[in-house]
Amino acid sequence: MSETEDAVATRSSVGFRSDRGRVLMALMLTTGLIAIDATILATAVPSVVKELGEFEQFPWLFSVYLLAQAVSVPIYSKLADTVGRKPIILVGVGLFLLGSVLAALAWNMGSLIVFRVIQGLGAGASAPMAMTIVGDLYSVAERAVVQGYIASVWAIASVVGPALGGVFSQFTSWRWIFGVNIPLCLLAGWALLRFYNERVERRRHRIDYAGAALLTLGLTAVILALLEGGNAWSWTSVPSLASFGVGFAALIGFGFVERRAPEPILDLAILRRPLILITTALSLGVGALLIGITSFVPTYLENALGVVPLVSGAAVAALTLGWPLAAAIAGRMYLTRGYRTTVLWGSVAALVGCIGLAISGPWPNPWTVAAVSFVAGFGLGWIAAPSLIAAQASVDWNERGVVTGINIFARSAGSAVGVAVFGAIATNVIAAGRGEHDYATIVSASTWVFIAVAIAAAATLLAGLGMPRGGVDAEAYSTATGSASRG
Repeated sequence: MSETEDAVATRSSVGFRSDRGRVLMALMLTTGLIAIDATILATAVPSVVKELGEFEQFPWLFSVYLLAQAVSVPIYSKLADTVGRKPIILVGVGLFLLGSVLAALAWNMGSLIVFRVIQGLGAGASAPMAMTIVGDLYSVAERAVVQGYIASVWAIASVVGPALGGVFSQFTSWRWIFGVNIPLCLLAGWALLRFYNERVERRRHRIDYAGAALLTLGLTAVILALLEGGNAWSWTSVPSLASFGVGFAALIGFGFVERRAPEPILDLAILRRPLILITTALSLGVGALLIGITSFVPTYLENALGVVPLVSGAAVAALTLGWPLAAAIAGRMYLTRGYRTTVLWGSVAALVGCIGLAISGPWPNPWTVAAVSFVAGFGLGWIAAPSLIAAQASVDWNERGVVTGINIFARSAGSAVGVAVFGAIATNVIAAGRGEHDYATIVSASTWVFIAVAIAAAATLLAGLGMPRGGVDAEAYSTATGSASRG
């Protein structure tokens, strides 16, 4: 069979009319929940702050969501490798639905932040499980095509999300940005119940409660210290030092507990594998870059130039459009050039885009921001998907959930720490200046944030250099026993 015939056969085996087509549609719907949420809220932040007040707390809308997602992913992923993927993904969709309903009814910033935690817990199950199921059902070559379907969801969300966020904020109410999740959750849940079936071997398991508790405590304390340092308290104050101390102590304790746990929540031994360690580092960088741009660009443009949410949303849409476009063609790239080359090209593009954003920071312009954001987003699309698929390809079924979970956990943790660090930079510059409504102060704060984002992009490129050489069939990217599939 020729290469062209192989490509046609692969596409026909993964399309909507194939025997796995309905499951693919269900996974696309589930991915759509997270994609819409990731792109719709940022443009509505100024409207939320205008109604609920407490501008200094707006980074928490993103950080608590990301924190809840990051902390819950390892737990869900471990459970998915034991009880199966289906119950976990259904729990995720249910929690996301509950959080969305409550968020739409929020009466102040505090209640909205709490309800975002519930949404984050739902996202912690939905996003990694969708990716894990794709890894279960499709081969590496097929995933190159499937990635195009998944990327199309993000492409649509990149346009629809910011546009809806701008429309709701400008013409109706920001509360509708959570209301749109309700029909999507119901449809996704029904599709998963109806079309996705799996067979899992049942056996007794010992849940690592101590590890889960220490991980939650450690991450929460560190994020709290980063968010409130220089804002609610000084960096050298007792609360700041105590929060950092408790956080790092809990994370160190978590490391010791995981080494002795019969079934650890997050098996740190798997990080000793060079490929898993490198792809995890790449995910950390991707998470930080993504949140640094999508969370601060709308506030930068709206507060500095006074543009309407629709315009700032279009600038963010450029990044979230570049990502899925790159991801859609990444399969051809890594199948012919290898994972390492694809990731490195993506890292260079992301760095160029972030440097462009930092350089243009002192001169706010929506068109310039959109252009450099598109370049950065395109680069991220060539980092995220190929590095995850490389990690998934190197393990069997019983480790695929954990490996996928570590990857998503790292991205969420990178975003959570990123929004905390970038938020701390912004709030400190604003506090030292003339306030959040002063043009020069907002421009200066945003520029410093973008410089920090560019530094994170450089670190991501350095991590990419560690990817093993060779094609997709290289020893480093292949399982020792072959790919096991269940369900």
